[in-house]
Amino acid sequence: MYIRTVLAIAAGYLLGSLNTSLIVGRFYKVDVRKHGSGNAGMTNTLRTLGKKAALLVILGDIGKGILAWLAGYYIYGAPIGGMLGGTACITGHIWPVFFRFRGGKGVLTTFAVLLMFDWVVALGLLLIFIVIVLLTGYVSLGSMTAALLFPIAAAVLGREAPTLIFSGLIALVIILKHHENIRRLLSGTESKFSFGKKR
Repeated sequence: MYIRTVLAIAAGYLLGSLNTSLIVGRFYKVDVRKHGSGNAGMTNTLRTLGKKAALLVILGDIGKGILAWLAGYYIYGAPIGGMLGGTACITGHIWPVFFRFRGGKGVLTTFAVLLMFDWVVALGLLLIFIVIVLLTGYVSLGSMTAALLFPIAAAVLGREAPTLIFSGLIALVIILKHHENIRRLLSGTESKFSFGKKR
């Protein structure tokens, strides 16, 4: 059991460490961490490299979250394994071993993992995220609001303890990773969402 736990976590973490925005950026000979907001994620990729690159990041971040959940599920042999692999994947995305532990904020990968074991909550939070972004133009605000509502929704819907623990930890990590966005929102200097330049 311990070996399977370690393997599920290791598989998820290594998949998460394949930071898509940084991999895509290498084809453009650009490190997105040195541009824009400095974050290795989809929004900064869109602003720095354009729509095509951002689409690849979306597919990659969601894809690795799904693969990590499946890897954990089949290695461990139970749904809790999917949660182990998925959580490790989110951790790897934020602190990737292949990129000096400087990754993104984990929002897309978190959505993919959540979609695999609780699609109702996942789609509800996605809807909230979209509405907030459309109303305000702030991706960061939408991400933080969805993260904050994650454990609340899990509790209201009567989800089991592992989901409640997972949701609370993930919400905390995502909000903490957005500390610079919070500062910019409060000062009125946060950039609003745009489709970026065409490439």
